[in-house]
Amino acid sequence: MSSNLALRSIVGVAMVAVALTSVLLGDLAFWLLCVVLGLFMMAEWADLHKTPPKMKRLAQYAVSVPLAIMAPHLGAGPDFFALGLIAAAAFFIVIVTRRQGLAFGAVYVCLPILALLLIRGQGDGILLTVWALALVWACDIGAYFAGRTIGGPKLAPKVSPNKTWAGLAGGVVLATIFAGILQARYGLPLRLTVATPFLAVLAQGGDLYESWLKRRAGVKDSGTLLPGHGGVLDRLDGLVPVAPIAALLIVLPKVYSW
Repeated sequence: MSSNLALRSIVGVAMVAVALTSVLLGDLAFWLLCVVLGLFMMAEWADLHKTPPKMKRLAQYAVSVPLAIMAPHLGAGPDFFALGLIAAAAFFIVIVTRRQGLAFGAVYVCLPILALLLIRGQGDGILLTVWALALVWACDIGAYFAGRTIGGPKLAPKVSPNKTWAGLAGGVVLATIFAGILQARYGLPLRLTVATPFLAVLAQGGDLYESWLKRRAGVKDSGTLLPGHGGVLDRLDGLVPVAPIAALLIVLPKVYSW
């Protein structure tokens, strides 16, 4: 157990370091990381849906188009045109493969990436991106240690037997504390701090959804790329539902001057 926790911790710290470095280097570096992760996510999604290799590659090619067009300064960026290409990629996949589940993967993968790039492109994009990413990380950490320490009633035993209500509460508390620190020290908008506990719950929902997908597919992890963590989807499942909502909370008030 201790060796597995040590491995998880080392790999986890490395992933956080890579993510934060890309955020600090600029929106183009962050886009490049998102593209790489997106292609891995699409491959793992296809595997969870028992997709033949040829169709899996086709799905990756399809999502590479909207991912490429989102490139800041080089492409159209994360805007409505990219959103339309995401829908087009999903439509293309379902027409060619006749697999609705595989087509939905294009939306599942590309929409949160679009949202994250939109967040990073704001004037205070570094702070906002760190908040969106770190609230999910904090939720995972808080849920893990609170669940291990306190235990108690299971959150969704048929979907994920290890998750508890105490873990959910611990994740929400730690994510909210972190958002409060960002507000106090770096000026994170109050509305985002207030929204953090709700987004933390949403992150746990994303985790449960991916657990359901894995249970349906009969696998423990979505992949083997990350030692001690499984696949890319295993690490980003909570971010998938959080990123689009976070982007709306950030962008809409600026557009409508709330």
